Amino acid sequence: MSESDKKKSRIAELEKLIKKHQELYYNSMAEISDGEFDRLWDELAYMDPENQVLKDIGKDKSDGFLKAAHILPMGSQAKAADPEEFLAWANKQKFDEFVTELKLDGASLELQYEKGFLAKAVTRGDGVTGDDITANARQMNGVVPQLPEPWSGAVRGEVLMSKAVHKEHFSDKANCRNAANGLMKRKDGAGAGYLDVICYDAAPLGLFDMNEALNFPHGPEHPFDDETEKLKWLASCGFMIVEYRVFHTAFEVIDYRAKVVDRRESYAYDIDGLVVKAREPDIEDMKRLRPDRQIAFKFPLEEAASTLLGIEWSESGANYTPVALIEPVRLAGTTVKRASLANAGILRGMGLKIGAKVAVVKRGDIIPKIEGMIEDMPDSKPVEFPELCSCLTKLVDDGTRLFCPNPDCPKKALHRLEKWISVLGIMEFGTTIIKRLFDSGRVKKIADLYSLKKEELAELERLGDLSAAKLVDNLEKKSSPGLAEFVAGFDIEGIGVLTMDKLVKAGFNTLEKLRMASVSELEKTEGLGNITAANLKAGMNLLKNDMDTVLESGRLVIKESQTERGKLSGMSFCFTGELSAMKRSQAQALVKANGGIVKSSVAKDLSYLVSNDSYSGSEKNRKAKSFGIKVIDEKEFLALLS
Repeated sequence: MSESDKKKSRIAELEKLIKKHQELYYNSMAEISDGEFDRLWDELAYMDPENQVLKDIGKDKSDGFLKAAHILPMGSQAKAADPEEFLAWANKQKFDEFVTELKLDGASLELQYEKGFLAKAVTRGDGVTGDDITANARQMNGVVPQLPEPWSGAVRGEVLMSKAVHKEHFSDKANCRNAANGLMKRKDGAGAGYLDVICYDAAPLGLFDMNEALNFPHGPEHPFDDETEKLKWLASCGFMIVEYRVFHTAFEVIDYRAKVVDRRESYAYDIDGLVVKAREPDIEDMKRLRPDRQIAFKFPLEEAASTLLGIEWSESGANYTPVALIEPVRLAGTTVKRASLANAGILRGMGLKIGAKVAVVKRGDIIPKIEGMIEDMPDSKPVEFPELCSCLTKLVDDGTRLFCPNPDCPKKALHRLEKWISVLGIMEFGTTIIKRLFDSGRVKKIADLYSLKKEELAELERLGDLSAAKLVDNLEKKSSPGLAEFVAGFDIEGIGVLTMDKLVKAGFNTLEKLRMASVSELEKTEGLGNITAANLKAGMNLLKNDMDTVLESGRLVIKESQTERGKLSGMSFCFTGELSAMKRSQAQALVKANGGIVKSSVAKDLSYLVSNDSYSGSEKNRKAKSFGIKVIDEKEFLALLS
């Protein structure tokens, strides 16, 4: 079976599994956990972002209820599965404050009010329309039939069953959410009184219908000054509101998440994460089906609490990376004693201390990670950061990493040799042999590898003539790397093969062109940016003699690039919807063959979105228009190649 057929088969399998478990989730008894369902969803979204199943799931399939349109769009939120993803989102938003709410694990409901009276209660449905379950909702705890003021608009909440009610009356159901969904949608309304509605958002009708703007006393343009005032207003009207906190930094949110996870069993309702948003409401974002300015910071799938015993600093080339040593704890079927901390900035931002109680997470077979500090203990001690490299150079801490700035640091030189062997894929040259050659002083630079002879290699302990001959033969087999591999192999900060491929496609397809290019010219390459371009320029200057020496040895030449500056060089394309003249994969291949770059999602630096339906309400079309990206159809795309 070809790779293409394997992919199609897996996509079909995922579609079937997601449909099955979604049906069980809402109408029967769930067979898998929310985390396992999320993994299926994420895999399908990665393999086929435009899959129809991803668009259909969440639409109400029930019948027997009248349909009703929403006032406040009820689409899905973006999500972050771990602190790294959350920090990446938070750094883009640049909020001064983070309003952080518990993410309640129930069913979304919109309560629609007309001049202060409850008019309709509408389920989430497809995010635009849902089922009108007003009669059932009137029986639910927390639903206010009449407001203290003649307000018209939408109040959004979550329909929940408390753990206590589930245990006493519905223990035969798999969980609280399953039981709540069943009662919420009963035609006869029986049992709806067991359910609670907890609210977390509101929007006046005037926000969407200017004819009704005057009905809202706060004014249609800015219904509330901030999200906390919105929640206080909801509480003053008699609604039960979600628990919330306000934080000034993203790391405070991360630590709060760890604390909530540690005590989540003590909450009256099931919760599966946090919802994080800016304090100042974003009117335009509220109108989107999928808001950009808030995120669901999900709880980890496998987590345990432990004690931080110490920090070990792993040295890889110039970088010093913290590794947490923890009190042994059972997690996902294994005993965990060590956990990753990503970098010095994460360690400092979390405010971790030796002796503190920390949250440890493990997803599948991934290395365990510290996800935050649960509790600082009275006898805990600050973490000590190393100050000097083994070469006695003072380490530099730039906030995200701790590294040695000495270009002649022996560790950096050894790491460059290991990187060269790895990038070029030279067999037999393992880490042990490289280190023995390095420690002996025989191989200090990449060029030294190409002066090695079989005879001297054979004299290395436990090597022999046969192994020595293999080493030299393997070097010669990789004697003509492409420019991307050649430069990436020199271990310049932030420059890998993929980045170099982009530069080659952008026209920097010879060593001389790379050397002559300015930082401003380099940073115009798709996805590069100023910092990476500056790192490349500095690295090329610093390593010029080393690169020339390798080439002057005569044992290695750079293979001429087969990718000339094509008709689409410097351009990036994203495709959405159906094409008529070809399959999407064929169109993507055309882009690559002509020097362009294919992207799976719409970002600000995208050149073109290709769509035969530019008026579609798809997420990609909406994003392209909001970023001012040109949307072209299939004919216009093909014209670029003519």
